[in-house]
Amino acid sequence: MNRQFSLAGLLRLRQIQQDQAASGLARARSRSSSVRARESSARRQLAATDGDIDSTASLRAVAAARSASHSMLADLQGLARLAETDEAAAREEFIAARTRSTGLEKLQARHHAEVSTADLRAEQSTLDEISSTSWHRDDQQVRP
Repeated sequence: MNRQFSLAGLLRLRQIQQDQAASGLARARSRSSSVRARESSARRQLAATDGDIDSTASLRAVAAARSASHSMLADLQGLARLAETDEAAAREEFIAARTRSTGLEKLQARHHAEVSTADLRAEQSTLDEISSTSWHRDDQQVRP
């Protein structure tokens, strides 16, 4: 039996791909979280603009600010949707990479178990041979 796992190179490649997919998922989650935080902050700021309006100029300024804030909030909502889509795609990519890697890991574990079993059988056979030879020698020494 070959002691080396014949698919070790492919397994290393799959594990590297899995690590890259995990990094991509982490980046996508970070971006999504950041955009959601910015959106939440923009909503709080938009809700907190309750100032005294004492002239038409200040009314126009508040209206312009609220309009700009609404536009920014719409942009952030669009970014949040894109970030969530990217995160879902990264999650699917990670799951696929993990699935490909898991199958090879199971094959490697089975290979190692078979190698270990073969080693134990060989050791037991050697011990049996030593025991048999020793017993046979002891038996011959008793009959002089």
